[in-house]
Amino acid sequence: MNIGILGSTKGSDLPAIVESIDHGELKGLVEIAVIISNNKNSGILEKARTYGIKNYFVSPMDKDGKKFERTQYDIKIDEILENNYAELLINIGWMELYGGWFVDKWRNKCMNMHPSLLPAFAGKMDLDVHREVLKRGCKITGCSLIFVDEGKDTGPIILQEPVPVYWDDDVDSLKTRVQKEEQKMYPRGIELCAKGKLKVEGRKVLIN
Repeated sequence: MNIGILGSTKGSDLPAIVESIDHGELKGLVEIAVIISNNKNSGILEKARTYGIKNYFVSPMDKDGKKFERTQYDIKIDEILENNYAELLINIGWMELYGGWFVDKWRNKCMNMHPSLLPAFAGKMDLDVHREVLKRGCKITGCSLIFVDEGKDTGPIILQEPVPVYWDDDVDSLKTRVQKEEQKMYPRGIELCAKGKLKVEGRKVLIN
């Protein structure tokens, strides 16, 4: 199975996927066909070049400096994915929202990670999630791998993993521990999808 990866930031979870393809459970099962970023200075593009993976910067702005209309931008992304025969999409810190046309086309074929046990703290991003977890005094947090739908972090949940919150945690220590679980979860979710073990019924994902 060919996967496409979309990211805007550091791409911290990318090495775990590459390692799994080279030496782990994804070896001989999937290949990364292309990596796309909306940020030409993103860490994920630097990592893609280091790994020798085909990569593209797709600016969300037109030549006049105006932001592309949502569907226009989605079509530009989709053309690259189609030309590289992507069958499954993985979002790693992708900071763009998809429009309805794109969501429909890639429904149940586009995965995103959220650094909480959804539906807790849905709609918040990255460090804001961890700040809210600590502020609220949560004893348990975690991460959730979902299929993307029309909402913000509202898609069907594929996998979840709890992470304890310690009394002396700060935002950075908590994020580091949650990311370790994300880096295990991405390869597992991709493996299940590539082997045809995921079945979506409404808002529930059944694992065969």
